[in-house]
Amino acid sequence: MTNDAEPVAPIIPWWAGGLGIGLVLIIAVALVQPIGVSTQYVVLDGVLLHEIFPDVASQSSYLAAAAGGWTLATYEFFFVVGIPIGAFLASLATKRFTTRLVPREWIHRFGSMPGRRLVWSFIGGFILLFGARFGGGCTSGHMISGVSQLAVSSLIFSGALFVSAIVTARWLYGDWGKR
Repeated sequence: MTNDAEPVAPIIPWWAGGLGIGLVLIIAVALVQPIGVSTQYVVLDGVLLHEIFPDVASQSSYLAAAAGGWTLATYEFFFVVGIPIGAFLASLATKRFTTRLVPREWIHRFGSMPGRRLVWSFIGGFILLFGARFGGGCTSGHMISGVSQLAVSSLIFSGALFVSAIVTARWLYGDWGKR
């Protein structure tokens, strides 16, 4: 388990992680297509709703396309499933696995209630996914694939993401980093 009193040093330097992501992107583009994951959540919703509530799903113009043969057996879906599996395996391999539900930064600012943390994590995830769909792509689609292709929309998205992340972190955690 991770000791909350000490920060954990990175296993690899930032530049090696960046090169690794770049290599994965080159392989993905060469073999299949650029990386992107947010669409797969819509595909999952569409497939599940068409199976469980077909009448409701067919009334949604957004999900109606799911009836046209979308399937979960795609490269993107397995990529999305592999993200948490890979993170779990990496935490085990680097001996960083922890069952802590509430990070110490959150405890300092908002308290140690796991239920509150989980509710706000869900709300934040929902807002993030809504924004990804509204913005025409997620951080992996825009910042990794789009920026590598010099897409103007991705460059604008990336700038807006960094600015909003800094503002949000300052608002959420205030001056905690200065202590």
